[in-house]
Amino acid sequence: MRNTAALKAKDASFATFLARKRGLSRRTRSFARMMVEGFDAADPARASARAIVEEWCASPQLGAQFRPLGGYSALLDSLAGGDLRLQSVVREIRWERGSVEARGECLGTQFRYRARKAIVSLPLGVLQSGAVRFIPDLKEKRQALKRLAAGPVVKIALRFRAAFWEEQDPEVAFFHSPAAAFPTFWTPLPMRAPFLIGWAGGPKAVRLAGLKRDELVRRALHSLRSIFGRQGELVAIHAHDWQADPYARGAYSYVTVGGEGAREALQAPLGDTLYFAGEATDTQGEAGTVAGALQSGLLAARQLI
Repeated sequence: MRNTAALKAKDASFATFLARKRGLSRRTRSFARMMVEGFDAADPARASARAIVEEWCASPQLGAQFRPLGGYSALLDSLAGGDLRLQSVVREIRWERGSVEARGECLGTQFRYRARKAIVSLPLGVLQSGAVRFIPDLKEKRQALKRLAAGPVVKIALRFRAAFWEEQDPEVAFFHSPAAAFPTFWTPLPMRAPFLIGWAGGPKAVRLAGLKRDELVRRALHSLRSIFGRQGELVAIHAHDWQADPYARGAYSYVTVGGEGAREALQAPLGDTLYFAGEATDTQGEAGTVAGALQSGLLAARQLI
């Protein structure tokens, strides 16, 4: 699908774009808003309609689930044997052409690492927060950072005694209830296991910000009851608020109104010394995904070499 009229029109927020569309059913409007808030983790009042249309046009399998064979541990296993510095927090990066120095701390001990070049793959929210100081400042990146936003997401993993949802439909990948606090629950298909992943993105995640774990569980179970009329026997849970995580400060990125070209600007290398990667820099239609993050890293590595 390709909405060329939307691509040619002056950019506006997705909320404005939706309000201008005549003849859409209430269900269609609700689904479109759900996709922007949930799938894109975006605020429809801020998200660029043009960028959303381009993204959806570039994703023929939009909404499909893809997982690495053998699980995500396969990606981490590929790093085994590398020189990894764990629990090391970078606070400052000093750079000039042909020289980079990263300063930070590891378990209370200060460190400095020097190199001729470096790849910066910090999450968008961390870059925007200034948690890592660059000297000199990344003035070439300021406008790009202003035109992108880090979408908030609250995610909760629920393990039950039995996969009660399979009684309703054993082949469904996700269930949705637009009015619920957690509007989307993903099943582990194609794997069979008594797990559900509750997902709240965009404005719904903002409303959940700061809540204690017990309250998040209560709202998640209430959301399940609104879908199934029951909640099952809960065995274990894990909840994570990505907007509150200091090493993420959001789930993944979206383009705000008037932000065309921001991803390309953020990805552009500086002085043949600093290279940039991460899902927010992907320009191949996979921003906001693991695939986008990986291919951006490969691109940055090729540029550096």
